[in-house]
Amino acid sequence: MKKALQAEGYDVAVAERGDTGLVQGREQEFDVVITDLKMPGLSGLELVEQLHAVKPKLPILLMTAFGTTETAIEAIKLGAYDYFLKPFDMAELLDLVARSVACNRMMSETVDMGEARTSQSAIVGSSRAMQSVYKEIGRVAATPVTVLIRGETGTGKELVARAIYQHSGRAERQFIAVNCGAIPETLLESELFGHERGAFTGAQSRRIGRFEQADQGTLFLDEIGDLSLSTQVKLLRVLQEKTIQRVGGNEKISVDVRVLAATHRDLETALKENQFREDLFYRLSGVTITLPPLRQRSEDIPHLVKYFMQRSGNEVGVDAPSIQPEAMDLLQNQTWRGNVRELENAVRHALLLARNHSIGREHVQEACSRTRKAAPSSDQTIAGYLSELLAKAQRGELDGVHAAMHEGMERELFARAIQLAHGNQAKAARWLGVTRTTMREKLILFGLHPTGDPSPE
Repeated sequence: MKKALQAEGYDVAVAERGDTGLVQGREQEFDVVITDLKMPGLSGLELVEQLHAVKPKLPILLMTAFGTTETAIEAIKLGAYDYFLKPFDMAELLDLVARSVACNRMMSETVDMGEARTSQSAIVGSSRAMQSVYKEIGRVAATPVTVLIRGETGTGKELVARAIYQHSGRAERQFIAVNCGAIPETLLESELFGHERGAFTGAQSRRIGRFEQADQGTLFLDEIGDLSLSTQVKLLRVLQEKTIQRVGGNEKISVDVRVLAATHRDLETALKENQFREDLFYRLSGVTITLPPLRQRSEDIPHLVKYFMQRSGNEVGVDAPSIQPEAMDLLQNQTWRGNVRELENAVRHALLLARNHSIGREHVQEACSRTRKAAPSSDQTIAGYLSELLAKAQRGELDGVHAAMHEGMERELFARAIQLAHGNQAKAARWLGVTRTTMREKLILFGLHPTGDPSPE
């Protein structure tokens, strides 16, 4: 296990006894802890309980044999993040570790608001529109209400959810994020609510879902507009009754979870088309925070550019990045269909093109040209995307449809792989069948964050 984790780029410390592991866990900083159930000195359950008491945000993974799943479920109640059964598939373990590390980062990395201070994550902007968002975050954070966060893709919905969590009374409890649009419908109910042994083919043991994991904490449901109608019914029941039923089970399990939800979809249209339940919509939208698109707060662009230059400068090795006034004017006059995420990509491209010189207008023009050769949007079919490219060629707006198609599709492929791998470049490279060097080069080429972290807004 140590070799496999080191091959993925992790620094690994090993303790052969539960009591020494507890000392290390208390005194040192770790992103995740993996513990066996039976150990000399201290059992896995005792380690979970005692370490969780002093570091409640630290994800702890319990490794246990097939016949002790009830003990593993007890570990969840004591504070473990998740468990896995021996014998296990190493790829599944690595995926669980990656998700745990991402969860730890979301809980531990402070989200600054208004300007970036010490955090790698920030909601940047002092415009009137953003000031209203900050007020809404402050107004709802300390209350237990469900919050619906709305906004176009790339506006920073996850960061708002994290800011609400960090300023809430549950800030010392778990924050678990689930991207409802990235999980196949057949697996989403099990992901959210868990399942009983034999509930479906492949369900060889009982599994705890995200709601049970997030008990006493916060669950962020991203892209909630993509839920199927059957899952919407179950979610509504949870919000109303505060109980869940595992897939294939009859037992009602009480859960105390604050739900934050987000979507880029037009839910009002989905209501009219009977794709979203009206009762769930009103249950979710009692408190709504709507993020403005970047084109409606262009006065924030200079602050965002400054922040992204500093952040990306550190990544690409530019000590004191600078930008010429005409280049900044050009950035402010773009429409930014991809919002803040697209702006960050353009700034990173421009830094690479400038090669340690001040970013000029020509660098911005080329960077924007590259980022505008977009891959299909999340709600666009491949056929529709190709038709759009051909239509642009017919109008004389695009030369070389074949090259543009390949670049756009490749960008989307690498973007989705690194997102699903929770920033783990080795895993994403393995899925795509490319080397890690190629993976990193493509992430930089396409303006994707090399670590897979979401773009600060």
